[in-house]
Amino acid sequence: MNVQIQPILAALKRHKAGTLLIAMQIALTLAIVCNATFIIRERLARVARPTGMVETHLLTVQNRFVGTGATSSEPLVKADLATLRQIPGVVDATAINSYPLRGGGWSMGVQTDPDARKAITAATLYFADDHAVATMGLKLIAGRNFRADEISWQDAQKVEAPGEIIVSKALADKVFPDGHALGRTVYIMGNARPSTIIGVVERLQTPWSGTFADNFMEHSVLLPIQLTGAFGSYLVRTEPGRLDALLKTVPAQLMKTNRMRVLRDDTGVRSFAEVREAAYKTDRGMALLMTVVCVVLLAITAAGIVGLTSFWVGQRRRQIGVRRALGATRSDILGYFLTENLLIGLAGVVVGTAMAVGLNLWMVTHFEMHRLSMVYVAVGVVALLLIGQGAVLAPALRASRVSPVEATRSV
Repeated sequence: MNVQIQPILAALKRHKAGTLLIAMQIALTLAIVCNATFIIRERLARVARPTGMVETHLLTVQNRFVGTGATSSEPLVKADLATLRQIPGVVDATAINSYPLRGGGWSMGVQTDPDARKAITAATLYFADDHAVATMGLKLIAGRNFRADEISWQDAQKVEAPGEIIVSKALADKVFPDGHALGRTVYIMGNARPSTIIGVVERLQTPWSGTFADNFMEHSVLLPIQLTGAFGSYLVRTEPGRLDALLKTVPAQLMKTNRMRVLRDDTGVRSFAEVREAAYKTDRGMALLMTVVCVVLLAITAAGIVGLTSFWVGQRRRQIGVRRALGATRSDILGYFLTENLLIGLAGVVVGTAMAVGLNLWMVTHFEMHRLSMVYVAVGVVALLLIGQGAVLAPALRASRVSPVEATRSV
């Protein structure tokens, strides 16, 4: 195969409009596909993040008592927990203000100096009891769990920091980088009272799935406090294989215990799988949308290359015939069109690389996205060049089959 670049460049100069159109289409496709692929990867990674809990055997209850004052819910919650723990198939149950991926909860700054103007980091506050660690299936990697005598009941409007807390490992490492958090004190909730870390769990995610919480995604604190009031949540850990049955049993038993409550049809009683599905619905939708956009753009780009090359083959039948008559082989013709398309593609990906980086920098500035890895750009460049060569192959093969006699007779 003997291909000379100079005649190809001369031919492209005579077809500036088509050349520029395809090159810009490749550039735009590269810029969008690289950033879209990066977004897809980020969204899927977000969806796959572990919460630290035993999710497959967990169901959630969002409860609202009717006619209950701010301080009169304690006996009602205790009665509910006693009922839940006695249901066959239930391993344990706990009352808690929120839980991972719920979508709402408390967050406060954590600091080691009560006089510091700025907190070291934000953290989620989970108001729990001595059953929370077992119910959620958290892995206690240091220290101990709460004792029953350490649990206090407090009004949500007048909460005071407890003397003992359990923290997630991520928070412990953030506040105490030396790796020795157990037994040390921190200040939370803007309170002058110090709290001593008595336990560290391996992982516990925040209630939020949005990007605003990424900086403290696993910074969580368990407090030995039960909040009084009409609103609250229960987590119920089930035996393997019993979750589906308990989705019906649990609300029925709670209503028998006290009918003066509201359990919504959509969020009242759900498996944690449903909670995760709802929390990441937008991320899955965005990943799917970006995938469709990528596929459509690549298909349009490939179709554009096929169409333009087919048009050029039709226009150049006489030239192809002349070249064949002068001794050009089928492989020479094939190589000509492949090289021509490769040159257009190279011009497109050079511009597209700059556009991809520029688009990402704009999104980083306006949408708090992460910087685009150049690995995505490199893969995108290779993929587009391969797609382009694959798209031009069919019309190039058709051009290579044009015989000298057919070409000259068609004039």
